Amino acid sequence: MPCMPRSGIVYLVTQESLSAGRSTVEIVEGAIRGGANVIQLREKDRPARERYELGRELRARTETAGVTFIVNDRIDLARAVEANGVHLGDEDLPIEVAREQLGPEAVIGRSVSTPDAAVKAEQAGADYLGVGSIFRTGSKDTPPEETAIGLDRVAAIRDSTGIPIVGIGGIDATNAGAVVAAGAAGVAVISAITTAADPEAATQQLSRAVINE
Repeated sequence: MPCMPRSGIVYLVTQESLSAGRSTVEIVEGAIRGGANVIQLREKDRPARERYELGRELRARTETAGVTFIVNDRIDLARAVEANGVHLGDEDLPIEVAREQLGPEAVIGRSVSTPDAAVKAEQAGADYLGVGSIFRTGSKDTPPEETAIGLDRVAAIRDSTGIPIVGIGGIDATNAGAVVAAGAAGVAVISAITTAADPEAATQQLSRAVINE
C-alpha cells in the first residue's frame, strides 16, 4: 500500500468544476504523468454515488501508478473505494475515529493552520498535515483566521511537529519552492493543475519547483 511521501510531495486535490470541461479522470491522468504522487478525491458538489463511482475509477489508476490516493472528509467513502486514506478538517470526524475505521496502515491527514492545532493532530495520530491557506485562494472558502497565513506560519508549524506538512492555498510553480524552503514536505494544489491548459506540464513545473526549492 502506498504511504505518504516524506518529501517531494506534489498533491492534487480534484475539483472538476474548475477543469474547463475536462473530466477529473483526464486531469488526474495528466497529473500522474507529470509527477503527482498524491491524489485527493474532493468533488464536494457531487452526490455521494457519483463520488463513489469516480473514487473507484481513480483508485484503479492510482494503484497502477503507485500513487497515494486520499479521500476528502468521508471516512465511509474512503473505506468503500479502498483508498489509502482520508483527509479531515475541523468539521469532520476525529482522527481517532478514522484510525479505528480504516486501520493502522491508513494514511490520515488533518488540516491545520496553527502550531497548537498541529501538535494536537500529531498526538491524535495524524500521518501528515495540510497547512493553509498559505496564500489567498479562490478555490476554497476559508475563515479569515485561516486565510493567507504566510510562510512564517509554515516554519512555526514545521518546528512544532515531526510529521510531514503539505502547504495548500494559492500555490503554483512560482511560489511552491518558497513553501518547501519554509519547511513543507511539498505542496497541494487545485487550480494550478486543474485549470491549466496542460495539466501534465503544469504538474512537471510544480514538481521541479518542489524538488529544487
